[in-house]
Amino acid sequence: MTTASSVAESIGDSVFDCVGNTPVVALNRLFPDHGVEVIAKLELMNPGGSMKDRTARYIVETGLAEGSIKPGDRLIESSSGNFGIALAMAARVHGLRFTCVVDPKTTTANLLLLRKLGADVELVTEEDAAGGYLTSRIRRVGELVAAHPEAIWVNQYANDRNWLAYYHGTGAELANQLVRPPGYLFAAVSTTGSILGCARRLRERFPELKVIAVDAVGSVLFGGTPGRRDIPGIGSSRVPELCCPAEIDDVVRVDDAEAAEACGKLLATEGIFAGGSTGSVVAAIARKLPSLPRPCRVLAIFPDRGDRYLDLVYDDEWLTAALARRSTRRGAHS
Repeated sequence: MTTASSVAESIGDSVFDCVGNTPVVALNRLFPDHGVEVIAKLELMNPGGSMKDRTARYIVETGLAEGSIKPGDRLIESSSGNFGIALAMAARVHGLRFTCVVDPKTTTANLLLLRKLGADVELVTEEDAAGGYLTSRIRRVGELVAAHPEAIWVNQYANDRNWLAYYHGTGAELANQLVRPPGYLFAAVSTTGSILGCARRLRERFPELKVIAVDAVGSVLFGGTPGRRDIPGIGSSRVPELCCPAEIDDVVRVDDAEAAEACGKLLATEGIFAGGSTGSVVAAIARKLPSLPRPCRVLAIFPDRGDRYLDLVYDDEWLTAALARRSTRRGAHS
């Protein structure tokens, strides 16, 4: 007879013990075509609402273990939202201080959550030459690090622990969760840490895997023309040091309106409430599927949840304006 005292309890030490082990689901309602199987890794189910929980946990806990980060230190990072929120959670759990450098495109929900988590928020307003704010944010990070001797720049753009978080995390989980090989991996890009970590781990098991980067129209990551981008968390106005184009087989660029429309379709068909980066992945798959050989198995990484995008991709007025910008842009190039 089993008694309560003889049953092992499963209780995490902190919310970060709940990071990972996210499920994989089939998207048969959204992509019902014969000979096509699209499956998605729901990274949006991490406790902080995005896959960036993995990066924050791995970087902070590895740093604490080796001594490069010490209790009471101040972390400083440039972030459009999700990674900043994950770092703010990590700072709370591990007795650290955190300053997040943001820009005017950071959503109201993200700013509120950062402050409620105890982060100091620094806003930059100067656009860089590519039409974004990343260069300005990084410059401000440098000024803050110089002003605080105890400060540590996390530097997600060049830190190998960024991609290693996904190599040992998302990628390793997928290698165990999947038996039949996927032919294609679709993943959104910003720092490129997640796509590289997942691809490097998955290619060890599935060497024929084709890796498709989903970028934003207006991003310069893979030689794109710089331009306005409103959805945070995807694309970049600067090529990060981690970026390795040779490991990417193809790039699909998705604009803001297309990403928002795909979010709506995903919610209506599968009941998955996802953020703008996830919508971009869905839109990229829909665009590429007609040209892929049959049968094909497509693996998607869904990085973020939708609650922080209610005033963007789920707002009808915002979508109307995004559609108008798309029409204007296409007219200028016709």
